[in-house]
Amino acid sequence: MVRSETAAAKFEPYQSSNGEFRWRLKSGNGQIIATSGEGHTSKAGAANGIEAVKRDAGAATTDDLT
Repeated sequence: MVRSETAAAKFEPYQSSNGEFRWRLKSGNGQIIATSGEGHTSKAGAANGIEAVKRDAGAATTDDLT
């Protein structure tokens, strides 16, 4: 049996050119699919943002496109 493996999405924390800590979520093919949207003054702040998305995204609902 041949099993195809799909690369999982991955959070990528980084420090921006202005010194803020941010994150981006990349799909398995490397495309950016989400960003922190705001900068944090510490690595811990960015890590907290990542954990919040991990925790809350599974229960997120979708509004109608009207």
